Amino acid sequence: MKVLITGMDGYLGWTLSMYLTERGHEVIGIDNFSRRKNVAEVGSWSATPIKPMKERLKAFKDVFGKEPIFYEGDLTHYDFTRLIVENHKPDTIIHLGEQPCAPYSMIDVYHCNFTMMNNILGTNNLLFAIHHYSPKTHLLKLGTMGEYGTPNIDIPEGFFEIEYHGRKDRLPFPRQPGSWYHQTKVHDSHNILFACKIWDLRSTDIMQGVVHGIKTPQMTDERLLTRFDFDEMWGTALNRFCAQAVIGHDLTPYGKGEQTRGYLALRDSMQCLTLATENPPDEGEYRVFNQYDECYSVNELAEHVVKAANDFGAEVKIWNVPNPRVEAEEHYYNPANENLKKLGFKPTHTLDQELEITLSELMKYKDRISAKKDRILPTVFWRK
Repeated sequence: MKVLITGMDGYLGWTLSMYLTERGHEVIGIDNFSRRKNVAEVGSWSATPIKPMKERLKAFKDVFGKEPIFYEGDLTHYDFTRLIVENHKPDTIIHLGEQPCAPYSMIDVYHCNFTMMNNILGTNNLLFAIHHYSPKTHLLKLGTMGEYGTPNIDIPEGFFEIEYHGRKDRLPFPRQPGSWYHQTKVHDSHNILFACKIWDLRSTDIMQGVVHGIKTPQMTDERLLTRFDFDEMWGTALNRFCAQAVIGHDLTPYGKGEQTRGYLALRDSMQCLTLATENPPDEGEYRVFNQYDECYSVNELAEHVVKAANDFGAEVKIWNVPNPRVEAEEHYYNPANENLKKLGFKPTHTLDQELEITLSELMKYKDRISAKKDRILPTVFWRK
């Protein structure tokens, strides 16, 4: 298949480009390198040293015998987006090219508006380009489980059956986003559903849980490493805990630490995205996959990291800090995740197995983490 990956320079996009190439797919990539710029803006960097794209592509060719076609460009510019879609007519577009950080979107009005413009316009430009120039293309859009919030009922995969005043219907499950970033993801979902309805496009909306991990089997050369963010904005709780453990920093769950979410190893995220790519929906179909393996509270994650760190001879403690976010800290959480299993998804690593790999690899970059340790504790507050 011919696959276009937007956001190819990112944590998931770069890893996926290697995974799909190894499976024999033709990969085309787009990125505007905003992730690098935005992380630098807040005074941080990736724990893993990330090479410039030119060097990354050379390493890619050295290892895999070929390299992706790559374009530097911005999806919010419709003419650029249209030309790529029209010229290549990919079988699938895996859309990862969005600003993915909740705290970054909450800094102020400017960061909120940047997130809104970048994410919503980029997705809409892809929808219009597909409609006019490549209508058979499957749009595989990365959403987030955070769209659902934490309702006090089970969470289905996108849709649910409801009876109200004696009448029944199948409707999109209500969204309860928790940040301006999550709001953009909800907008995306509504826009994609509408485009599939009026233009008979085909799309898979991936409601992804939190992805963790640092390495996949394809990263046999240090130049091929993906990024690993650990600061308060760009680092997810679990990756942040791992970085804290490596430098002997207390692990810092927010608030009561009972916030529960779905988690997935990086290598298993690659498997899920590939299954969705290789098994496209029908024309006019909008489908939703909840993509995660297991659910944990933030406190449970911290306890798993403490145990894994102890196995490496590191002693760390858990220190719950005031929660900068506005969120339910104790709640019911039971999302479905059957659709990917029906396509053959089988997790390959448990949380503890992946933590062992992550901590071992992070030890190599201890100095890079220590150099930015002042960027770990929260400074962005939702009520500011």
